[in-house]
Amino acid sequence: MSVVIPTHNEAQSIGRVLADLPAGMVGEVLVVDSNSTDGTAEIAGRMGARVIQEPRRGYGRACLTGLGAANSPDIVVFLDGDYSDRPAELPVLLAPIIDGRADIALGSRLHGRNSDEALPWHQVLGNRLAAGLIRLLYKVEISDLGPFRAGRADVLRELALEETTYGWAVEMILKAALGGFRVVEVPVSYYPRIGKSKIGGTLKGTVGAGWFILSLIARYYFRRRRANPGL
Repeated sequence: MSVVIPTHNEAQSIGRVLADLPAGMVGEVLVVDSNSTDGTAEIAGRMGARVIQEPRRGYGRACLTGLGAANSPDIVVFLDGDYSDRPAELPVLLAPIIDGRADIALGSRLHGRNSDEALPWHQVLGNRLAAGLIRLLYKVEISDLGPFRAGRADVLRELALEETTYGWAVEMILKAALGGFRVVEVPVSYYPRIGKSKIGGTLKGTVGAGWFILSLIARYYFRRRRANPGL
């Protein structure tokens, strides 16, 4: 199993993330670093992670770079480097895949144990709206678009993911639904991130990301309707 961790200036948290990964479960850890200037890459390297430099910005681009560099894993896990998710909960996330019940497993921050300050109201509202549309239009029972997720490596590659920004997270769900793959959600805990948020910490950033994600949900839905008018 490979764990992919996108980072940008996560020196305060990356050590805790790597230390909390369950021993014996992970075959390799890939820290995909985007121009950090605070020593994030050096800390990750000292702790045994394989550091990949990805100078082009974009959350999705970093995830895709990590997926492409993974050394023939059976499962790929995606985890943020800010310690908002808890790496120790990896067995909970992986259980549906290991048990043969899912091809992709998503960690829901809205059904797990959360700190009150972890998700601001505008992030909660945006996630509930996007998840509700996905349930309605794609019949996938999810509540959140959280970053802590895992998938069978062969399935992830078959999906041919291509979004390079924050739309990557929802693209995975939409393409999996359209491809007939099993997406299962499990509750995970969520805490305030260590360091400054790149997107969700501001109302402006959340609105921009939300608009892009909702547009993507609609675009894939109507593309499917045009290709299959009988649906």
